[in-house]
Amino acid sequence: MDIMQLLQGALSNQVIGQLSNQYGIKNQDQTAVAAKGIMNVLMSALSRNASTPSGANALVSALDRDHDGSVIDDVLGMLSGSRQSANASSFNGAGILNHVLGGRQNSMLNMVGRMSGLDQSVIGKMALQLAPLALGALGKARNSGGLNVGNLAQTLIQGTQSSEKSNPTMGLIGKFLDSDGDGSIMDDIVNLGLRSIG
Repeated sequence: MDIMQLLQGALSNQVIGQLSNQYGIKNQDQTAVAAKGIMNVLMSALSRNASTPSGANALVSALDRDHDGSVIDDVLGMLSGSRQSANASSFNGAGILNHVLGGRQNSMLNMVGRMSGLDQSVIGKMALQLAPLALGALGKARNSGGLNVGNLAQTLIQGTQSSEKSNPTMGLIGKFLDSDGDGSIMDDIVNLGLRSIG
């Protein structure tokens, strides 16, 4: 299962329209750029987090415990608040952002704001709403039998690389995650250590 395609499908024109209306954004293209940028940052960060056995195990445990993927089936319901979950962690955007990005949240807001032309405060609110989709997509792939501890990191890396090829602007995300500035995030994946989910 292609995780990025699943996420792009979840960010339908209706979803982008609802987000635009909610935040008073007249140009829906800006909303789409921001939403896709947020998703790409999160998935790139998750690929880094899952690049060792301990990180992959922590992520899979979080998916099995809190993210069954059902959120992907009703994104509009999640955004409007009409869809509720018995597991509060499934929709806990703040918790997800904190675990996945940690202290890099402000850098993400700045980068996506520059890409989209939207105010960082709007990006921040949008990120809180959309963060559950990232783990929801992984949970859906996990429950379909297409994702396990062994192939998690590779699946994430392939998805983000494919997204960057189709939209070169998303290559900025690699620089965002490349803390030592040498142009490669792979050594950072090995050297930075991992932030577990949950």
